[in-house]
Amino acid sequence: MSDRSATAVVLGGSVAGMLTARALASVGVRVTVVERDALPAGPEPRKGLPQARHVHQLWSGGAHAMEELLPGVTARLREAGARRLPVTTDMVGLSPRGWYRRWAESHFMLLCSRDLLDATVRAQVLADERIELVERAEVLDLEGTAAAVTGVLLRAHDDIRRTLRADLVVDATGRGSRTPHWLTALGLPQAEVREVNSGVAYASRLFQAPEAAEDDFPVVNIQPEPRSGGPGRGGVLLPIEHGRWLVTLFGTRGGEPTSTTADFDVYARKEQRHPILADLIAQAEPLSDVSFTRATANRRHFYERMAGWPENFVVVGDALAAFNPIYGHGMSVAAQAAVALRTTVQDFGWGTPGLSRRLQKAVARPARAAWDLAIGQDVFYPGVTESGPTRAERLVSAYVDRLTYTATGNGRVARAVTDVMSLEKGAGVLLTPSVLLAAVVGPLKPALSGPPLTGDELKRAGLQ
Repeated sequence: MSDRSATAVVLGGSVAGMLTARALASVGVRVTVVERDALPAGPEPRKGLPQARHVHQLWSGGAHAMEELLPGVTARLREAGARRLPVTTDMVGLSPRGWYRRWAESHFMLLCSRDLLDATVRAQVLADERIELVERAEVLDLEGTAAAVTGVLLRAHDDIRRTLRADLVVDATGRGSRTPHWLTALGLPQAEVREVNSGVAYASRLFQAPEAAEDDFPVVNIQPEPRSGGPGRGGVLLPIEHGRWLVTLFGTRGGEPTSTTADFDVYARKEQRHPILADLIAQAEPLSDVSFTRATANRRHFYERMAGWPENFVVVGDALAAFNPIYGHGMSVAAQAAVALRTTVQDFGWGTPGLSRRLQKAVARPARAAWDLAIGQDVFYPGVTESGPTRAERLVSAYVDRLTYTATGNGRVARAVTDVMSLEKGAGVLLTPSVLLAAVVGPLKPALSGPPLTGDELKRAGLQ
């Protein structure tokens, strides 16, 4: 697109907002990113992002999309210390149906602190001269009508108000998005929204790994049992930059960890399905107190289904669909949605009537896949819904449970499952004849009796 006068305003300077800004700039749009807080210059904590203290991973499906938008970003992250872990080669995971084997690499995860990832993405995006950042500015309202949005009303940190006009406004303000209020204020009906809240609470702590395990150690993941009839409890250890382990423990309603540092080790040892996390962190040096949050509900706004949708407005990221962080899909969905937005502009042309509706439908597609994965598990925990899972949800879950069981001893099925979890392929790969047959047969190898850590890994972690 050669129209240098095309403008967009992106509300929110987190990963979703920055990647969206980059997607628009890459098709010739001049973009202003409006952020409520002052953004740090480097990989430091950011106000308004409490979830940054908990585990994050970028699945390969999201990493490929991010690389497409920001060529070289993967190498920059690796140079700064981010880990690239092959899936499932470097994963030690206890599924609801037993320990997974460590099969040959099918996909990968990029692991680092959220501060490092945000800072790396932000620096590369803001190096683009077509992108401007306005910090410490609060968005008060949308400008325009029910037919078309024309800009936003801002209040700066000095309390000065001004209207920022744009050809497109994108809401990437996260879970606290005010879009539902803004749309009704314009005279539009409320969009359909669904929330599935398992009541999960997260407690996280940072550790320095034992020296011998600083440079090379697998992810360790204890998954909960959604269909046990009681609270789900789990935990994950992620190796991140500078030889550190970021450990998050979590539990659903009735089985939550506490925010007390003294209780962290107790919960890891007594409330988990296996004590391996407690054994590992007992050999590591604590670097932080416990960070705690309950803002983990799955919430999906179905804006793409609205009968009327204003021109020049799009909603992305957690403002559109927020997921239980346990599944690690938020950033990957944001990256894939930004690519989808760019592709849609390229296909239909800037300023085409109905473009905003097409954009909203395009960014909803990757959100839909992650949503189905999340609620397919969380809907089974106590107290999530008044009537419990629907019959369809029970049928789908029963099949997924069978696949999980089969994946513990069948590498081909394990790859198909990670095809979907990594967001590289859709759920259709789980319904091919070969996978259906494998699910009927079940695991080809016997169940493992314990976590598949190698002798060398146990020694380097101080457990032998």
